[in-house]
Amino acid sequence: MPKKKSKQKSKRQIEPKKLTRRKFGTPAASTTNLRATKKKRLRQKSSPGVTKAIAKMRKSGISLNKAAREVKVSPRTVIKKAKSALRKKSTGRYAAKTSDRLVRSLMIPTSQGPVEINVRGLGEASRLGKYWVSVHRYYETGETSGLQKFRGQSITSVDGVKHPLLADLDMLNVLGSAGVLSFESMYGRSE
Repeated sequence: MPKKKSKQKSKRQIEPKKLTRRKFGTPAASTTNLRATKKKRLRQKSSPGVTKAIAKMRKSGISLNKAAREVKVSPRTVIKKAKSALRKKSTGRYAAKTSDRLVRSLMIPTSQGPVEINVRGLGEASRLGKYWVSVHRYYETGETSGLQKFRGQSITSVDGVKHPLLADLDMLNVLGSAGVLSFESMYGRSE
C-alpha cells in the first residue's frame, strides 16, 4: 500500500513569521521606535492638574484620591502621567516622592517680555517660583535683596537652553511699568 501524501506542511516547509500587528492595528514596534517614543515621552509636559495633585499630596500629606478629587483629575490619570513622582507604600497606597522629574510649563521674564519654557524637575520649578516671588516683592516693596541672590543664575529648559534670570532693576522697572509681568504670568498659557 502506497503512503498517502499528507496535506499538512512539514515543519521544514513552514513559512517564516511575518511582521505581526499589535492591538488596534498598530505595527509591531522596533527598538528604534521604542527609543524615539521614550525620548518623546521624556519631553512631554505634565498636565497642570496632575502636577497640582502631586503638589497637594506633598504639601498636605493627603491621599492620592483626595488630591485628585480636589483638582478634578482622575487618580488613574495621575498614576498614568506621573508614576515617577509617586511611590507605593507597604499598605498599597500611593505617596508623593520628595522630588520629581516631571516637565512643567512655566513663564520666565526676559528683556523682550515673558517667555514660556518647559522645565524639568521640582528643583528647577521651585527655583523659578522663588525668583518670581522676589520679583513681585521688589514691585510691591522695593526690596532688592531677594533679587540679588539670582544675579548671574539661569534656568535650563528641557531643550538644554539656558535662560538667564533677569536681575537688572532698570529692565524689571521697564517690564513692570509696561504691565507685562504679573504673578499669574508665572504659569504657562496652557493652564
